[in-house]
Amino acid sequence: MNIPNQHIDVPLLREKGVTLHIKREDTIHPLISGNKYRKLKYNLLQAQKLGQRTLLTFGGAFSNHIAAVACVGHEQGFNTIGVIRGDELANTWQDNPTLKLAHEHGMQFHFVSRSDYRLKNEPDFLKQLKDRFGNFYLVPEGGTNALAVQGCEEIVTEADTQFDIICCAVGTGGTVAGLINSAQPHQQVWGFPALKGDYLTEEISRWTTRENWRLVTDYHFGGYAKVDRELVDFINHFKAQTKIPLDPIYTGKLLFGIFDLVNQDVFPQNTKILAIHTGGLQGIQGMNLVLKKKNLPLLDV
Repeated sequence: MNIPNQHIDVPLLREKGVTLHIKREDTIHPLISGNKYRKLKYNLLQAQKLGQRTLLTFGGAFSNHIAAVACVGHEQGFNTIGVIRGDELANTWQDNPTLKLAHEHGMQFHFVSRSDYRLKNEPDFLKQLKDRFGNFYLVPEGGTNALAVQGCEEIVTEADTQFDIICCAVGTGGTVAGLINSAQPHQQVWGFPALKGDYLTEEISRWTTRENWRLVTDYHFGGYAKVDRELVDFINHFKAQTKIPLDPIYTGKLLFGIFDLVNQDVFPQNTKILAIHTGGLQGIQGMNLVLKKKNLPLLDV
């Protein structure tokens, strides 16, 4: 799969002598894009090998993962079940763009309370789900497992050896772990967490033994799915400059962080950076509903 790297030519980068390319993983598929496609690739092959025709997974109201599983299931003939965090959504999901998209692609929903959702990895809770729905192939929340990491190892190819630093947004850690495993010895991988908390270092270390990486924890904007006017303005300005849309949860924060670090002269002159666009653009519609309620500017679509 030949995914293009798009050169970003803007005044700040020229002034600082830093080269930035973006790997357009968002162009893999209109709905199953970026790292979600990569994470699901080998999981789907495993489900087929096991003779499973139903996928069950977990996610929140605006989850890219929920949308991707529903769409890939529809395309490849799997039944899909989404265990959705927040039982209050049971009567309002039709107003949610992500859940509406998933439903249109055949996903069956099971809404649970936030306290029950925290049990998603507990054997007793999983047994209750099997008693209710029958046998299924379990895809973890966010899609991260060993097969997902294997898929994400294919993002960076031999054509990318020119880059010094590979940058990626981090959610559950599977994508960045795959990048760490496939990076060349001279390359460093920088992960930009979209969530607060120190647990990610341990989580990523579950999937890699390499030490060619670091986490940049200053650009989560207050936590997962937290967005402010400054970030919205950056995303809209970036799209106007480059014609590249960014999602507000992951890639928007990633590129904001990269540009801020460039401005601070963190990168030496002649540094070559590859940023991974992990998709997630379906989440823009949902975020605009939130921004509208807060009387904040909307993201360009």
